[in-house]
Formats: sequence, structure tokens, C-alpha cells
Amino acid sequence: MPAHWQPVVVAAVTAIALGLAGGVLTEIGPWYRGLRKPSWQPPDWLFAPAWTLIYVATATAAVLAWRGASAPGVRTTLLILFEINVVLNFLWTPLFFRLKRPDWAFLEVIPLWLSCLSLVIAVWPVSRLGGILLLPYLTWVAFAAFLNWTIVRLNPRRLSSAR
Repeated sequence: MPAHWQPVVVAAVTAIALGLAGGVLTEIGPWYRGLRKPSWQPPDWLFAPAWTLIYVATATAAVLAWRGASAPGVRTTLLILFEINVVLNFLWTPLFFRLKRPDWAFLEVIPLWLSCLSLVIAVWPVSRLGGILLLPYLTWVAFAAFLNWTIVRLNPRRLSSAR
């Protein structure tokens, strides 16, 4: 494989794996349906396409940043930031849906949002388009954090009984 395709393949495989893992770990069952949720929560069907678009945009931003980085140190920093983000992105779903702990998921979403912000800040100088492509991700995670916090506030008894 030509070297210029390697970042594309790595970004695509990572995005697909993250999306599949999130889909497998998301359990919309009786526990989730029984949670009180705010009236402004988007319908459940919207989350998969929203995350798909975000993963495509994020993978594209990663490739643009990799190609725009002129120094190996910059590439290493970008790679580390993207790896941290992938781990934090992955962790939220099992905390919320598998462990049934929206409170723990909320605590985890804060570093996830900071990781998204760090990506925007790090990518912007090497690829303005890449930085722009990360803004929906940053915004969506901020929205998801507020939604997560609202669910925690609306369900104090359900959280203590989930343990």
C-alpha cells in the first residue's frame, strides 16, 4: 500500500471499529426506556446517523492533520491526542448502557469533551479544514454531556438502584 494511503486506512478502520463497538454496546432495553429523559432529547434513531457523520468528519480531520503536519513531533502529538480521544469516546457507552451508570458516564464525558477541544486546538494550525470538521464533534459531545447531566438529575432513584 502506498504510504499516502496509510493514514486514510488507519483513520477509516478506527472510525468503523469505534462506530461498531458503540452500536454493539448500546442497549436500548427496558432500563434505558424506563429512564426519565428531557422533552428536548433527540429521537433514538438520530444518534446512529449523527455519530456516523461525526466519525467520518473526525477521520477526515485526522487524515488532513496528519498530512498537514510538517514535523514528526507534531504528528506524534496529533496521534496521541487522537488515541486518547478514541479511548475516551469508547468508554462512555459501556459506562452508560452496560453498567447503567449515567452518573459515571457524565464524569467521563467531561474529559471526552476536553479531548475534543484539544483536538480542535491541535489540528487547527496544521489544517484549518480539519479543525472545522472537528467542530460538530465538539458541539455534539457538549450537547451529549448536557443531556447526560439532565438524565442524571431526572433519575436519582434509578441510579442508586442500578448498582
